[in-house]
Amino acid sequence: MADTKREIERKYESDDSGLPDLTGVAGVADILDRGTAELDATYYDTSDLRLASASITLRRRTGGSDAGWHLKLPVAPGVRDEIQAPLSDDLPDELAALVRARVREGQLVPVVRLRSARDLRDLVDADGRQLAEVGVDTVRAERLFGGEGTAQWTEIEVELADGGDPRVLDKVEKRLRKAGVRPSKSTSKLARALTETKGGHPRPKDEPADPVTAGDHVLAYVRAQRDAIVGLDPAVRQDAEESVHDMRVATRRLRSTFKSFRQVLDRKVTDPIAVELKWLAGELGVGRDQEVLAERLAEALGELAPTLVHGPVRDRLGAWSKAEYGGSRRRLLGVLDSPRYLTLLDTLDAVVADPPVLKAAAGNAAKALTKAVRKDFAKVSALIEEAMDQPPGTDRDLGLHDARKKAKRTRYAAEAATLALGGPAKALTKSMKSLQSLLGDHQDSVMVRTTLGELSAVAHASGEDTFTYGLLYGREERRAARVEEALPEEWRTIRGSLEV
Repeated sequence: MADTKREIERKYESDDSGLPDLTGVAGVADILDRGTAELDATYYDTSDLRLASASITLRRRTGGSDAGWHLKLPVAPGVRDEIQAPLSDDLPDELAALVRARVREGQLVPVVRLRSARDLRDLVDADGRQLAEVGVDTVRAERLFGGEGTAQWTEIEVELADGGDPRVLDKVEKRLRKAGVRPSKSTSKLARALTETKGGHPRPKDEPADPVTAGDHVLAYVRAQRDAIVGLDPAVRQDAEESVHDMRVATRRLRSTFKSFRQVLDRKVTDPIAVELKWLAGELGVGRDQEVLAERLAEALGELAPTLVHGPVRDRLGAWSKAEYGGSRRRLLGVLDSPRYLTLLDTLDAVVADPPVLKAAAGNAAKALTKAVRKDFAKVSALIEEAMDQPPGTDRDLGLHDARKKAKRTRYAAEAATLALGGPAKALTKSMKSLQSLLGDHQDSVMVRTTLGELSAVAHASGEDTFTYGLLYGREERRAARVEEALPEEWRTIRGSLEV
C-alpha cells in the first residue's frame, strides 16, 4: 500500500568542504548527527523522458530508512508530493497507474542510477522536536539509457520536518548564503544527472511566445486545458479533493473553446475531439454530480427540526450516497485506464503540436475574439428570455439549464480572450460566472427533487413514512422559485453593466 507525504525541501550547491556551521540559526537549539547513509537509486522514465519533462521522478531505492519505490509529483517550486510503496522487484501497479497519463503506451526503462553517501543532521528546537533534516550528499551518477557517461557532485539538501514551519528553511538559507553556499541550479538530482551525462535531455515544455494572433490566444487556452487534464490525472486517481471537479471543468473549457472559436480552429478536426471530451466529462460527472446532490440533501436534512424527520431518512440517504459513490469511483478508475481515454490524450497532444488552424487564426486577435464572444453572449440572452417566457415547470427548467450551459461557454470564451480584450472580457467572465452560479442553484434544485422522488418511492415501497421527503421536495420547489423570481432583475443588471 502506497503512502503519500508532502515534501518541502531546498537544494544547494556544495564543494568538498561539507556542511557550513549552522549553529545560531534562529529557533535551532541543537544539531544532531545521524551518521551516514548509503543510498542506491535507479530512476525510471520513458525513452523520450516524458516524466522528467514534467518534473516527475520515479525511482527504486535501497538503503536509508525509506527504502522502496518513490514517485514524486511537483506541487510548487520546492514542494512535491512523494508517494512511497514497499520495496519490490517490479514497479507497483498503484504507482504505474499514477504516471499512466504521461507514459500511455510507452515503456518505463531504467535511465539513471544514483549512488549517494548522505551525511545526515537533524535540526531540533529546545524541546527536541525536529525542525528540519539537513543532508550533505556525495552523488555518483551513471547514465543507463539514452546516453552514456558518469557524473559526480556534492550537494546540500534541507528538508522541512513533517508539519514544520516553512520559515525554518528561510533561516537556514540565510545562514548558508552567508557561508557562500548558493541554491542549486537543478530542481532534482535526476535533472542534474541528465544534464551532466551525455545523451538525450527532457524535451522542453511547448510554451510559445506571447500570443499575437487570434490563433495564438485560442491555442494558448487549449494548451492550458490539455495540461490541466494530464496534470490532474494522478490527483483524480488518488481521489484528491476537488480534483474530479477541476478535471471536468478543464474538459468543458476545451469543448467550449472548440465550439466558440470555430472560425479559428477547423471543426472537421475538433468536432470529433469534442465528442470524446463530452464523454469524459460525463464519466467524471457521474460521481461528482452524485456528491453534490448528497451534500445538498444532507445539508437540507440537517436544517430540519428533529420532529420533522420521520422514518430512517438519514440512514437511507447515507446508504444511497455510499452505494452511488463506490460504484462511480470504480467506474472512473476504469475510464482513466481505458484505451479510449489515453487515445484522447494523444489526440489533444496532436492538436497542440500541429494546430488545425483556419485562415481567421492569422487575423487580428481583438476583432476575431470579440466576434466569437458576442455571438455566445447573444445565445445566452436569447435562451434566458425564451425560458422565462415559459410557465413554471419542466419546459422552463430545461430552458434555464440550456441557458446555464451557454453561460459557461460564454465565460470560457471570455477567459480565452482576456489577454487580448482586457477589461471587457474580465467583466464578462465575472458576470457569466455569477449567472452560472445562480442558474446552477436552480438546476441543483431540479436534480434534488428528482432524487427525492426516487428515494421516496423506494421508502414507500418499504412501508416507511415519506413525510420528510415531501417536506424537502417542497422546500426545493420554493428555492427554485426564488431563483426564477430573482433572475430577470439579475439579467438586466448584467446586460446593463457589460460592454460586449
